Amino acid sequence: MITKVLISGATGDTGRSAVKESLTLGLQVRALVRKLDARSDALASMGAEVVVGDILDLNSISAAMKEVDAAYFVYPVAPGLIQAAAYFAQAARENGVKAVLNLSQRSANRESASDSCRDTFLAEEVFNWSGVPVIHLRPTYFLEWLMYPWQLPFLQQGILRMPTGKGRHSPIASADQGRAIAAILKNPEAHIGKTINLSGPVEMNHEQMAAELSTALGRKIVHQDLPIDEYCTSIEAVGVPPYIVQHLRGAMADYHVGRMSGADNNIEVITGKASMTVGEFAQANIAVLNATAV
Repeated sequence: MITKVLISGATGDTGRSAVKESLTLGLQVRALVRKLDARSDALASMGAEVVVGDILDLNSISAAMKEVDAAYFVYPVAPGLIQAAAYFAQAARENGVKAVLNLSQRSANRESASDSCRDTFLAEEVFNWSGVPVIHLRPTYFLEWLMYPWQLPFLQQGILRMPTGKGRHSPIASADQGRAIAAILKNPEAHIGKTINLSGPVEMNHEQMAAELSTALGRKIVHQDLPIDEYCTSIEAVGVPPYIVQHLRGAMADYHVGRMSGADNNIEVITGKASMTVGEFAQANIAVLNATAV
């Protein structure tokens, strides 16, 4: 029986939602954060046990896993993923954790030009080699990308700016992922050893996405497709870290050839509630998306 869970990346997009939803399901939650601040205070106010630790420090992670039944692993698009996965798996083995839930990505691919996509593939293999009971989640692109600093100003001006070509995907919100994460953490047994795709409810291209955003936001949104290299040069110029730029250069090439395509109802099957649409996400964040760009 799962009663206590560890959620890493607890102040991040999926982590915050997973903490909230796990508490709602009656689980005891230990929330792993890198530092104490207003974000961690908010988790504590929900009822989570907040602990400070470093996912790249084996002893730190092992201490955080003591007396935990199941654990959620997430790592940012940054160097160090394989090391973090190895440490997390070792800590789970040392503490007899019954299930590890690994947030992978749909574009995990050993042949990708993206370092992150290749490392994500290998991180899955590390967990598999370790022998810990593991479940891999492969979400498609997050709807939260619309609100990232290098995207949001353009969208506020009416431009959905992405080098997507004719690629398609089913955009998904982190809140819906959080519901699935919590549900699987509470009852992992039937999912052990599986790789589960997580998608929004409708597969679409970015022209269709722009049209749905237009309706939801009450103003015209147009999709601006542009060459991948031009896009990457532009986001590098505004300070996006080199590792993320390199990842997007390779991941968008994968997107062009359909590696992010497809749709599923796995969120609804796992949680009993369908994932939100692009329009519903836009409505929920309309104050930000319709704010005047600065």
